[in-house]
Amino acid sequence: MGNFVNWLDKSLSGPMAKLSEQRHLQAIRDGVISALPFIIVGSFFLIVAMPPLPEKWAYTQWAAEHASEILIPYRLTMFIMSLYISFGIGFNLAKSYNIDPLSGAQIATAAFLLTLVPQVVDGLGFVLPMANMGGQGLFVAMVTSIVAVEILRFCKQKNITIKMPPQVPPSVSRSFEALIPVAIVILFISLFTVLLGIDLHSVVSKAVAPLVKAGDSPFGVIIPVFLITFFWAFGIHGVSIVGTIARPLWEVYIGKNSEAAAAGEAIPHIAPETFYQWFIWIGGSGATLGLVLAMVFFSRSKYSKALGRTSIIPSIFNINEPVIFGAPIVLNPILIIPFIITPLVTATLSYIATATGLVGPTYIMPPWTLPAPIGAYLATGGDWRAIVLVLINIAISFAIYFPFFKMYDNKQKKLEESDIAS
Repeated sequence: MGNFVNWLDKSLSGPMAKLSEQRHLQAIRDGVISALPFIIVGSFFLIVAMPPLPEKWAYTQWAAEHASEILIPYRLTMFIMSLYISFGIGFNLAKSYNIDPLSGAQIATAAFLLTLVPQVVDGLGFVLPMANMGGQGLFVAMVTSIVAVEILRFCKQKNITIKMPPQVPPSVSRSFEALIPVAIVILFISLFTVLLGIDLHSVVSKAVAPLVKAGDSPFGVIIPVFLITFFWAFGIHGVSIVGTIARPLWEVYIGKNSEAAAAGEAIPHIAPETFYQWFIWIGGSGATLGLVLAMVFFSRSKYSKALGRTSIIPSIFNINEPVIFGAPIVLNPILIIPFIITPLVTATLSYIATATGLVGPTYIMPPWTLPAPIGAYLATGGDWRAIVLVLINIAISFAIYFPFFKMYDNKQKKLEESDIAS
């Protein structure tokens, strides 16, 4: 076991951990996370505008008549998530280089906005198209934000800036230092979008289309689920590693799903992050709520019973560090097996149920600490079948964990009895 763990650390987990710590990937991850409050709050206006209530109810009819007004907060938050994310990426990347973070955030935002060519609409003048400011513009936002901050860093390193006397206030001095980098970024992006007439969003969309398609496939779901639990089984925070790479794709899916729902169109994607959160990670990574329920109701050993009682409340709210490190599941040859197998089974079942229309796709992002049935109901816009699927997955989790739990519990019971005897 020791040799196997050492090999994993050297050949797999070590390189993956280093990849997750890569400066640009970290900036993207932190930029996406910084926009989550706007995404979460904005998405709830979709429920307000399209409530999961009977059509004949007065509120449902009122909401349908005023949907365009109700959705304004959504359209200025979640609908334009890429704008917020570009600001966050620029801020965090500049901060990692010890450059003024605000300058990095502003120049990154400007670079992204320059990819959106204003259009002239009769009676309104110039209008900024908003479609590419949402999930489908996220990859462009990532690229332009990184390019803009790298130009800012290059100018700082090569002293291609306007230096002000020491007597000038720091805020004014920083503004003049960013003057030349801003000019370069504006000219560089405008060269493509204005002079050459290249639609960067169309180009990038075609380039990443195979990746977007693959991430929404059955294997695109199974692979990250396996890797996350596999890393966790050896004490490595799987979501931090895999999520750093996969979360941009997940954000694209949730953005496009919410846009389709707001437009009354078919929801296109199965596997945004909310799909994993509410149908797979029930009780936390490894779908450990089933294990905790077994501990609470079927433990023979005092330790298992106490651990179950301690872990049940956090597990209901999808916090499972107490059981992961308390059992422990980490490096536990008995519990590692169901910890990896259970999410693979529930992921497969949930994907099939969503793909066949038995359960609606998720397009709203509730806070991840909600109990799974409530979170799934809200994430699907009020689909009661999502609650049924969650309950089925909890039962599956319990059934898979139970025989392994019994082996674990019997071992704990024997240890307690031997301690008493000695």
